[in-house]
Amino acid sequence: MKSLFCLFLLTVGLNVAAQSKDEQAIRSLMDRQSAAWNRGDVEAFMNGYWENDSLMFIGKSGVTYGWTNTLNNYKKGYPDKTAMGQLTFTLIQVKPLSKKYYHVVGKWHLKRSIGDVGGHFTLLFKKVKGNWVIIADHSS
Repeated sequence: MKSLFCLFLLTVGLNVAAQSKDEQAIRSLMDRQSAAWNRGDVEAFMNGYWENDSLMFIGKSGVTYGWTNTLNNYKKGYPDKTAMGQLTFTLIQVKPLSKKYYHVVGKWHLKRSIGDVGGHFTLLFKKVKGNWVIIADHSS
């Protein structure tokens, strides 16, 4: 009985460590995204998204499908560094749904000389080929 309990604790500990590693990878990805945005590098910012036609982005203009369409919308909405400003993410919840999916809720804020803007987001991350990527983004 004692060894069964020890095995249980070891299994739980390994699962928590794996989830923590995945959560850390997702947080790191979002840090890299904000750094890229703050450099004015929209393409590097987009590296956090699934480069696929099935990527879903929901924003003020409705639903956009596809990585290229999402990139083009970002470039149109934020044509220069003044419009882009300085991006800050505040994560409210980073929740594992399974070994391959995470749900993330947070706030975004752009500090800009032309007026600050911000809102909330819900992200669905998927582990694709060993890397975490955003497969769905609902930002308001």
